[in-house]
Amino acid sequence: MTTTSRLLTLLSLLQTRRDWPGAVLAERLHISHRTVRRDIERLREMGYRIDTTMGPDGGYRLDAGSELPPLLFDDDQVLALAIALQAAAMSGTEIGEAALRALTTVRQVMPSRVRRRMDAVSFTTLAHTGAGPAPSVSPDVLIALSAAVRAHEVLRFDYADPRASDTTSDAGSPPARRVEPHHLVASQGRWYLLAWDLDLGDWRIFRADRMTPRTPTRLAFVPREVPGGDAAAFVAARFKGSAQSDAWPCVGTVLLRLPARDVLPFAGDGVVEDIAPDWCRYTAGSWSWVSLAAALARFDADLEVVGPPELADAFTRLAERFGREASGR
Repeated sequence: MTTTSRLLTLLSLLQTRRDWPGAVLAERLHISHRTVRRDIERLREMGYRIDTTMGPDGGYRLDAGSELPPLLFDDDQVLALAIALQAAAMSGTEIGEAALRALTTVRQVMPSRVRRRMDAVSFTTLAHTGAGPAPSVSPDVLIALSAAVRAHEVLRFDYADPRASDTTSDAGSPPARRVEPHHLVASQGRWYLLAWDLDLGDWRIFRADRMTPRTPTRLAFVPREVPGGDAAAFVAARFKGSAQSDAWPCVGTVLLRLPARDVLPFAGDGVVEDIAPDWCRYTAGSWSWVSLAAALARFDADLEVVGPPELADAFTRLAERFGREASGR
């Protein structure tokens, strides 16, 4: 690296942690301890307050001063900043507008190369889906997917879907998926691509952590309208097992022999009504009547079905199923 590049890298490292042993800095920068000391002195001459730390691992610390030093970000930090600020801007909280202004401010002072990397990621946020721990996704995958969405370009990718069949191409590997990508959606740390599947002729939702984009096709397409016109609502509806709207396809009401205060912490998106000291009315939804009945059983309390009849029938099916299991022991 040139001296200027090395000084900028050194300053960036000093900003990322409290203390840096001199030996570690020398190793990270691939320079000698003597060069590290000279570079530290150069930064001090520029006005940066860098303290020397004592001890066996003696090193350096960038002290907080009255003036903010230049903020230096590597490519991954820029991507993380763009994602965090976009998510905050669409969070629906009072900081949303401030986050959007911060993103605009940061973008304006970035070099063009870094600015392009920030602009490469654009996505939609979605409410919590109730999924488990989020798997990691490569930043390069997010950039490739978002770039295809922005450019309205047909996307080819390999998809590791454990539910998929073992169908393979003549070459012996699974055939690449071909889609028209429309929205990159983020939900509680998980990433999804909403796209029109060209081979199946239907809308599909793909998990980004299972996708491996292939070489860009450079084939443009005219974007189709997402059903309902709202990508986030469409994806949320699919997660709930509904093909029409962002609502559970099966919704029922029961009377629970529990105080409302004991049900509220576990009500999720259900509605709890206090009707008596030891009773409450609870309305909730699920993707099937049996799953809704099973979910209501988790309260471990007496209950009465208010409606609809499909929910009562689901309890009957569960009772028969569990009865067979109990009688077999």
